[in-house]
Amino acid sequence: MSKDVLTAANIELNATPAGKEEAIRNTGEILVANGYVDKEYIDKMLEREEQKTTYMGNFLAILHGTDNAKQYVHATGIAITVVPEGIDFGEGNTAKVIFGIAGENDEHLDLLANIAIVCSDPKTIDHILTAESKQDIIDLFSEVE
Repeated sequence: MSKDVLTAANIELNATPAGKEEAIRNTGEILVANGYVDKEYIDKMLEREEQKTTYMGNFLAILHGTDNAKQYVHATGIAITVVPEGIDFGEGNTAKVIFGIAGENDEHLDLLANIAIVCSDPKTIDHILTAESKQDIIDLFSEVE
């Protein structure tokens, strides 16, 4: 993953959102604050979550907008919210590492592939949850190309 896609500004450690909606909004705000998407993209992320959960297993959720959210994307970007206590994503699923992604064209597929590669090992999720710095997380992803 290129260094300009994942920076310290894109990561929130030790987050304590009150629930799933707040976790989604907070992660979306990171994408907005860093210029990847317009604020309307957050509504599309919430809409996507209503259609089908973005919980992927292994304490991981990968948030993204609906198919008609492309108009709100300015650049490919990623946000990571780390919630050590976890958030209920429904049906007994607890997410502790929440990714928000936005991609121009089909670049979101590359982001998904990188996330899948890095997070396929449960030890990696543990590493993210216990990261002492944002740089620790950046380093995990910088090893993947």
